[in-house]
Amino acid sequence: MIEFLKITKRYGRTTVLDDITLDIEQGEFVTITGPSGAGKTTLIYALIGAEKLSKGKVIVDGFDVTKAKPSELQDYRRKIGIVFQDYKLLPRKTVYENIAFALEVCGYSKKEIQKRTMEAMRITGLEELRNNYPSQLSGGEKQRTAIARSLIHAPNILVADEPTGNLDEDNTKKIVQLLLKINKSGTTVLLATHDKEVIKMIKGREIRINKGHLTKS
Repeated sequence: MIEFLKITKRYGRTTVLDDITLDIEQGEFVTITGPSGAGKTTLIYALIGAEKLSKGKVIVDGFDVTKAKPSELQDYRRKIGIVFQDYKLLPRKTVYENIAFALEVCGYSKKEIQKRTMEAMRITGLEELRNNYPSQLSGGEKQRTAIARSLIHAPNILVADEPTGNLDEDNTKKIVQLLLKINKSGTTVLLATHDKEVIKMIKGREIRINKGHLTKS
């Protein structure tokens, strides 16, 4: 379970999140919606321990993210898949190498890296693109590569921050369908978006934030 307990984030006199309390159950698909600047990304950054809160706590399966040491956060983040709008792929590495890299830096064996990378590519339909570089990929293919990379540690939680923001309608549908597929396997998915069409496609629980306040949960 994910618990946001009375979390508040301020930048000077500006309050980005204001006393938000929220529970998300294991296996849920939750869409976090709201206009640009509403606080969606800040909520996600608080979940992954990348944003220090002014007040409150974030608890994930009993682990207090807000009090964690850097070494503890590093281990914790390996249990969370993270996907961003701008893909964050390494331009000089192939699709396979981009996905495998997350395991290489953790010291996994070549056999285990190959096994996990091939499985991530199978799930995301990237087998035929394994030797392509990011410059040779469409926007949808880049995002599928980013999602495959996020799955490499078999995370319990997948967080996607505006993953369809740079995509056309057809690729948007494919990414949403992929995220729904991942959720059906038991992974908790949190998707931040302001795209109304994406929200309609998911038809799941919607959490709406506006000016730092929960307006729907």
